[in-house]
Amino acid sequence: MPEQKVTVEDIKALKGTRFPSLTAYDYGMAKLLDAAGMPLILVGDSLGMVVLGYPDTTHVTLEDIEHHTRAVARARPNALLVADLPYHTYQSVDDAVVSARRLRDAGAEAVKGEGGRDIDAQVRAIIADGIPFLGHLGMLPQRVKEEGGYKIKGKVEAERADLIADAKALEAAGAFGMILELLTPQAAREVTEAVSIPTIGIGSGSVCDGEILVITDLFGTSADFIPRHVPLKHDLAGRMTEIVSEWRTHISKSWKHE
Repeated sequence: MPEQKVTVEDIKALKGTRFPSLTAYDYGMAKLLDAAGMPLILVGDSLGMVVLGYPDTTHVTLEDIEHHTRAVARARPNALLVADLPYHTYQSVDDAVVSARRLRDAGAEAVKGEGGRDIDAQVRAIIADGIPFLGHLGMLPQRVKEEGGYKIKGKVEAERADLIADAKALEAAGAFGMILELLTPQAAREVTEAVSIPTIGIGSGSVCDGEILVITDLFGTSADFIPRHVPLKHDLAGRMTEIVSEWRTHISKSWKHE
């Protein structure tokens, strides 16, 4: 694990490297990831799909994220602990600050929100309140219904120009980094080169400064769907099913009727 507590400045200093990060939703997984040396752990609203069984992230509430953030924070990880601002909890400046404070009080050391220039005022207000902010550009899962699915971004020059403008706006507002989700490799490279803060890719090729995955995707235990961008195909789900079946058989065979 990292030898000492990872700070926002430590993450910013990773610009130009390839560093890993993962999601966690509970105490035990946070302990495991910290022991493996993750510099950044995200309590992502992906928990809606892989933990709570929702069809997308728009059903996740602030209370959901608070609950899981507290669980992860109890592990006292050396990793920087970031929590997602859920859907419709940062539409206004006032809402954004209140929501960010609630996640900070639950144990988050930074918050993440989706958008660029459209949430500039919210980002600035959160940071002015003393809470670090991680951006999120590209495919925005909280807008999946509006966009009609999960679509790769940055295929045309105009779209890449918008992404760069959003990235520069996030940097100017004070964000310490940003996630780039489902960008073309060219778009991810252009955005990464346009800013001096780290970019963390997911499904955007290998050109970003860092990479993040949903932990259950990495393990192969996500119940319904494993994205194509997951590089390692571990079938822990199959082995776990075998273990449960073996135990069930053992219990059946060991039963004695008195």
